[in-house]
Amino acid sequence: MKRSRIWLSLATTATLFLAACGTQTGGSDAATDGGDPSSGAERASVQLQLQWAPQAQFAGYFAAVEQGYYDDENLDVEILDGGPDVIPQQVGSAPDGPEFTISWVPKVLEARASGSDLVNIAQIFQRSGTLSVAWADSGIESPDDFEGKNVGVWDFGNEFEVTAAARAAGLEEGVDYEKVIQAFDMLAFLAGDIDVAEAMIYNEYAQVLETENPDTGELYQPEDLNVIDYNEVGTAMLQDAIFARASWLAEEGNEDIAERFLRASFRGWIYCRDNPEDCIEYTVAAGSTLGAGHQAWMMNEINPLIWPSPNGIGMLDSALWDQTVEISLDSGIIAEEPAEDAFRTDLAEAALAGIEEETTGDGFTKGTVEVTPGGE
Repeated sequence: MKRSRIWLSLATTATLFLAACGTQTGGSDAATDGGDPSSGAERASVQLQLQWAPQAQFAGYFAAVEQGYYDDENLDVEILDGGPDVIPQQVGSAPDGPEFTISWVPKVLEARASGSDLVNIAQIFQRSGTLSVAWADSGIESPDDFEGKNVGVWDFGNEFEVTAAARAAGLEEGVDYEKVIQAFDMLAFLAGDIDVAEAMIYNEYAQVLETENPDTGELYQPEDLNVIDYNEVGTAMLQDAIFARASWLAEEGNEDIAERFLRASFRGWIYCRDNPEDCIEYTVAAGSTLGAGHQAWMMNEINPLIWPSPNGIGMLDSALWDQTVEISLDSGIIAEEPAEDAFRTDLAEAALAGIEEETTGDGFTKGTVEVTPGGE
């Protein structure tokens, strides 16, 4: 049952995505405005900064709004849209910034090295969604084959897995290969301006498959492409996590607010695991302008990045944390290991303890979707 409304204001970007100005379900600044006897907690208003514009990557938070899970926890949550001009770890680090921020772990490790006090309080994605994509006849099958090539990557910290893999293969940018900053789409790749492109499995990879091959008049097929999966290469790094400022968490009552926020958000992702079609609709309602076919692909690829979560959704895998830190050190992202307080699991554990739904996704099976022209 929908118990909240979402107000939206959208601003067009130059890429395939539209970066919106704000998705709102309440106020901000963690204000309290009275108790609700049904939950026993004072009502609080908080903000959540997304890493990108509304899309199924964030469907669990939209579901938590639409299903009333934040209301159940006596929370008003204002969802702030991201986009190419928004660096969430910088926004979230500001003393007056949003209480919660979605970002990739290596980006926040880099920000912490510059003074940010953001803390990982819940690791939502258990696996990396980063790929590099080349044409099947290019001869590029692994990072070893980047030598002498124009290698497309995104900047703002999105490139770390790719450049780390190249470095592990003994290749240095500007010497052994040319690193080319690509737009957040696949146009340069389709035009032949770069030899290999960075792509998320839930987004840009699908953009290629949704495009007509001029030689055949049909859509491109997976066999037309060589795909490098950084989970297999060994340089995968932890991606979407929920962060909060340590200074904010230290204020009286805010750990309780964080626990309630996590519990509602986890339930939102559980709902999307079990009801992906509904969550596609919630994403569209939140302001996404991507086509229904593309959203279906995205939702189908997002769920496997989360499920299964062997220790429960939101729980950090220490081995993957160590791998992320090691690659960050080897790649020069950070100069020294982060402090032990860079993450904490107690809030996620407490949130999980209050959830009746199944929280690990044991037995989860990825669905199938049909690729549609242009993602429509």
